Amino acid sequence: MSTEVVRSQTPEEEELARKLAELADLEAELAERELKLATLVSELHVFERRYLHAVGGLYAELDDLRAQIAEARAHVGHDPAAQEEAAEARRQAGESARTAGAIGEEEPEERFQPSESLRKLYREVAKRVHPDLASDDLDRARRTRVMAEVNRAYEHGDETRLRAILREWETSPEAVSGEGPGAELVRTIRKIAQVRPRLDAIGSEMDELKDSPLYALKARVGEADACGRDLLAEMAAALDREIAEARGELCNMAHARGSV
Repeated sequence: MSTEVVRSQTPEEEELARKLAELADLEAELAERELKLATLVSELHVFERRYLHAVGGLYAELDDLRAQIAEARAHVGHDPAAQEEAAEARRQAGESARTAGAIGEEEPEERFQPSESLRKLYREVAKRVHPDLASDDLDRARRTRVMAEVNRAYEHGDETRLRAILREWETSPEAVSGEGPGAELVRTIRKIAQVRPRLDAIGSEMDELKDSPLYALKARVGEADACGRDLLAEMAAALDREIAEARGELCNMAHARGSV
């Protein structure tokens, strides 16, 4: 007859088990939402480069011509309002030139298309290193730095780097947990309390991105692509026409000044 005594769990251990299960669910949800946010940010970044590559130089040229026209008008009439308008036009032209120059001659990526293996790996890394799982301020700062590396690797589709980050994290001394169910329960409860606000914040960040003009333009371009239209090419053609008109106006102004 067996005399083995089965030890029952203490209340702390039972509560810890429940909280760990709750935390695991929240971590999975957090990783999924962070993945969606990182994907959207990357998609918008790629689209912005595509957009600027298609029309950025044309906008810069058009804005420069408009600035020249405004400056010519201000010079003729010596009107303070016209001079202010010319200064604003030149400021806009400078901003457009800087934006277009940031793209240079680099060919844009067509679209951000993360593989399923990359997405899965991102989720796994995010579950472990997310800053909202930190136990103190020092831990949060460390996790924030690592998470930034994770997002950069994801945006560049670098699975090798993501695996290296995960391996470095899991083998680091800081990854070792403390002792005792009581202490572990407190840490778990605090982690849960930290994760929930981040879930709400991600929702707000996603909403803000989706309300942006860049997202709206991306959606319009995507709808046009689905219908066989190249909206960016159409925008470029329209800008070419405006540039031709602006050149003509500037030329007429020069002739008018010469005949006076």
